[in-house]
Amino acid sequence: MSLFTIRASINRREYMTPKCVWLTGLPGAGKTTLASGLVKKLLESGLNCIHLDGDIIRKGMNSDLGFSMVDRRENIRRVAELSHLLLQNHSIPICSFIAPTREIREMAGTIIGKALFLEVFIDTPKEICALRDTKGMYAKALKGEISEFTGISSPWEPPLDPSLTIHTLNRTVIECLDELMAFALKNINT
Repeated sequence: MSLFTIRASINRREYMTPKCVWLTGLPGAGKTTLASGLVKKLLESGLNCIHLDGDIIRKGMNSDLGFSMVDRRENIRRVAELSHLLLQNHSIPICSFIAPTREIREMAGTIIGKALFLEVFIDTPKEICALRDTKGMYAKALKGEISEFTGISSPWEPPLDPSLTIHTLNRTVIECLDELMAFALKNINT
């Protein structure tokens, strides 16, 4: 890496207003895949970002929480507080969380800051999500073996006015990722 490249990267960060890119959607919609790809592309562009993923956060920081609506709300509250701290330190949080209700996502946006919260709806039909489910969670939820499964036995409210909606049906991961990257670059540099 040349000195010019390092200086350009530093200058880009100095004038950038970091924002939180929050991917929401049903289980299996593609949130984690797209968030991981976005982080990789942003890092390659010289931007400081971090991926906060629902499954990973629940194994560590939020391992004390279950899946009741109260626990789901607390899960998102903690992640929103962490995202707020990351933004204050000029890091871009890329969050991939179901955040099942509009009220929960509204709370996250309030904590993070409305102007800094970019809600991205990964719009994938439930049938496609179930087909992608390698763990068999949808099948178990439909049989009643799993309670409080989002979109089956627990509520799912799609966003009414997201910053971006990515329709994944009949599109490749690369096409969806290109759309997400263009949106992120346009919005985190304003």
